[in-house]
Amino acid sequence: MNAAVDSVGPAWSLPAMRAAQAQAWTAIERLAAAIHPGLRESEAKALGEAIMADLGMGQAWHPMVVRFGANTLRVFSDRGGEDLTLAENDIFFIDIGPVLLGHEADVGASFAVGNDPGMHACAAAARELWHRIAAIWNHGAVRGTALYARAEQEAQAMGWHLNLDVRGHRVADYPHPSRQAGKLGDLDGLPTPGLWILEIQLRHPTRPFGAFYEDLLA
Repeated sequence: MNAAVDSVGPAWSLPAMRAAQAQAWTAIERLAAAIHPGLRESEAKALGEAIMADLGMGQAWHPMVVRFGANTLRVFSDRGGEDLTLAENDIFFIDIGPVLLGHEADVGASFAVGNDPGMHACAAAARELWHRIAAIWNHGAVRGTALYARAEQEAQAMGWHLNLDVRGHRVADYPHPSRQAGKLGDLDGLPTPGLWILEIQLRHPTRPFGAFYEDLLA
């Protein structure tokens, strides 16, 4: 580990971090299956909080985000915007950060409803690009800065625009000031397994929507 950016607390372990992520994905999948056209974002978020509570995920280190339609272009820190209603043909994403097994889980994914090919393609592209970049990290010593440079190149080749304001971040055991380590995309070093969230946020090249996907480099 690089002590400058890879500090962890006494409870941190890679197996627990991976297990926390797996549990968080269960919540994402259950919430995505419950979201349907006609719901407002606020209603979907309330539904997600109920699902997470039912799964024993009452504590979170960051608030849940549910974004529909044009709001999928907004970054996590942008808490404004209209409380949109999911249309029959639409796209949405979910981003949750529960505290599980004493660790900061963080997962996010995009989904499309209806039969708009561009929206389905965008949701799939965010997931595919994440896996492409994770594979690059898995197969060689690649710095965080280089990962996002490659992500931008791959996104362009796939026909999408990558939002480079969204560049990943640290996680660790909870509570721990891990996010003070900065962004993964600014890391001039090798990302240590189990400590970095790779985030991908795309936008359609001509239409007002995007997609988001994030998971742990582990």
